[in-house]
Amino acid sequence: MNTVKNNKGLLLQTPFLETLRTDNVPVSVYLVNGIKLQGQIEAYDQYIILLKNMVTQMVYKHAISTIVPSRPVPLQAATI
Repeated sequence: MNTVKNNKGLLLQTPFLETLRTDNVPVSVYLVNGIKLQGQIEAYDQYIILLKNMVTQMVYKHAISTIVPSRPVPLQAATI
């Protein structure tokens, strides 16, 4: 879906989000204003995450503070 770009932030972000998406890991997404959203990551791009629960919500990444998986998520080593 997404390719790892030369941007160092994407070297960690992309494999993390992709693992959450492909493994259908339930997540809690905390926004910068303190609101907690829950669901599964359906898709993502450079600017947004689609979070699916009862409905699909489009959440802008700049509004996200923290993403907490419901279980440990193994990450593939990214070459920096």
